Amino acid sequence: MPVPIPPAELLYGVHSVEAVLEEDPSAVREVWIAARGARAARLGERMEAAGLAVRRGGRPLLDRLAPGARHQGVVARVRRRPPTDWASVLSAVETARRGEAGEEAPLLLVLDRVQDPRNLGACVRSAAAAGAAAVVAPRHGAAGVTAAVRRTAAGGAERVPVVEVPNLARALRDLAERGVTVVGADPEAPEPAWDADLTGPLALVLGAEGAGLRRLTRERCDRLAAIPMTAGGASLNVSVAAGILLYEALRQRRPHGGGPPPAP
Repeated sequence: MPVPIPPAELLYGVHSVEAVLEEDPSAVREVWIAARGARAARLGERMEAAGLAVRRGGRPLLDRLAPGARHQGVVARVRRRPPTDWASVLSAVETARRGEAGEEAPLLLVLDRVQDPRNLGACVRSAAAAGAAAVVAPRHGAAGVTAAVRRTAAGGAERVPVVEVPNLARALRDLAERGVTVVGADPEAPEPAWDADLTGPLALVLGAEGAGLRRLTRERCDRLAAIPMTAGGASLNVSVAAGILLYEALRQRRPHGGGPPPAP
């Protein structure tokens, strides 16, 4: 018999549910925990201590709740997150660019039609770890922020806003008008990433799997930079490339260390 799913968003996986619990416990409506599994059991105990509803059952129940998913013995029903407004991101970029309230120069990751949810989730995870202000993606022709993305992001989707914009080229123009340098990743670019200036207000732009940057996106870039590879080397997965470029930017911004980036 099918399990009735209440009309709300389902999340699964220990990290993604833990992240919601830490960021906004009130968003968690209830959680199903498998009868076995130490990590899931500890999470259930934390939720019960916080006064949240916890239901326990066997893995077949959780498999029906999240069919085909690697849920790690945890499925939660949570309040849907409202989409992040692009205007609020631009406002935060302007505030950070002016150095108000001790803000660092803004760093954004822009993804041009990345379609694999696992790649998107991995990119979001790296962006959150590097202290990015936001991940920007087109509203159409790209993977949206699903439960699978949030699980792969391992809490990153709760810590860095993922903003879907109707027109990516226009969004890049908006950033440029606010003093943000737009650097596109291109394996054929003559300038390696570590020779490019990645300090100051910055948007790193990566293209889709296989297709790379679209023409209009490329034209909105102030410069292009490459991640050099050895002769005959295979192309990099977009999430791997995103991690490399984000941390090259972080290295240039913090040449003498300076500890981890602040939480976004």
